[in-house]
Amino acid sequence: MVPLRLFPVKPRCVQTTEKRGLLCYRNPMQTPLAGLRFSLAGPGKAGSSLARWAMAAGAELVAVAGRRVGEPAWPGGPPRVALEDLETAGQDLLLIAVGDGAVAEVAARLAARPQARVVLHTSGSLDASVLAPLGPGSKIGSLHPLKALPQPLPDPAEGRGVFFAVDGDPKARELAFRLAGAWGGVAAEVPAAARPLYHFAATLAAGGVVTLLAAAAEIAGGIGLPEPVTRGYLELARGALAAATRALDEGQPLAAAITGPVTRDDRETLRKHLAALGSLTTGKLPLAIFLLGEILHQTGRDEPGE
Repeated sequence: MVPLRLFPVKPRCVQTTEKRGLLCYRNPMQTPLAGLRFSLAGPGKAGSSLARWAMAAGAELVAVAGRRVGEPAWPGGPPRVALEDLETAGQDLLLIAVGDGAVAEVAARLAARPQARVVLHTSGSLDASVLAPLGPGSKIGSLHPLKALPQPLPDPAEGRGVFFAVDGDPKARELAFRLAGAWGGVAAEVPAAARPLYHFAATLAAGGVVTLLAAAAEIAGGIGLPEPVTRGYLELARGALAAATRALDEGQPLAAAITGPVTRDDRETLRKHLAALGSLTTGKLPLAIFLLGEILHQTGRDEPGE
C-alpha cells in the first residue's frame, strides 16, 4: 500500500509584513473535503473521475486498487495495488467503482479484511445491500452519479449540477450527501425498490437519446444526404434539450418543449413521414409508430376527445 498525500487545490499566498516572503494557506471554503482520507477500488471512467473530484475538494487519496498492478491509476496518478492488498481500516471512505456485475464479488473479497468506516459503491442499478459482507464494521451505501462518462472526466467542474442517487446506512448516506455537495451536485435518496426503473430511465435519457440520433443519421445516410446533415441533427437536439431545461426551470413538464407535426396536429405531414419510412429497408417504421404513440401520450393527445 502506497500512502499518498495529494493536494490539487492550489494554496493561496499572501505577502507577509515580517519580510518572510510568501505565506501560503488553504482556504477551507475551497476544500470542503479537507481531512477526509479515502481509497478507491476500480480506477475506471467513473472511479478515476470521482476520485480526482474528491482530491480537488481537499480529500486525501491513500490507495487505488485495480487491474494491471503497478501501473498508474491514471496519467500522473498513484500506482495500482492488488485488491487483496487493499487495506482501508481507519480511513473515512472506500469507494468501489466497478461494473455492476462485479460489485458483489469485490465486496466479498474486500470483506476478508477490515475496511474503511464507510464504503460506497457507484452503481445505479444496485442498492447498498450488495455491500452487506462489509458490515457491520463498515457502514455501507451507494453514490451513483447520473452523468454520462464516456471517458474519464478529471475536471471537478464536471460535477456541478450532477444528480447523485444515494441510499444505505445513515452514516453512509451522510457522507454521500457531503461528497455530492462538495462537488456542486444535488443528491437524493433512491431506495432499493426504485433502483431498476431509476436506472432504466437513466439509460433512456442518455443512451436512448444517442440511439435516436444514430437512427436519424442512419436514415439520412440511407437516402444519400451529406454528413453535415447529421451534425445538423445534433444541433437540433441541443436546442431541444435547452428548451426542455427552460421548461423545467419554469415549472413546466418536460413535454412542454416537444415540437413537431404531432404537436401541430399536422396529419398530412405525418402521413408522408410514415409512407416514406415504409419504403426503407432499415425497419424504422415500427420505431416511428411507437414514438408517435409516446409523443401523443406525453403531450396529452392520447386522451379521449383529443
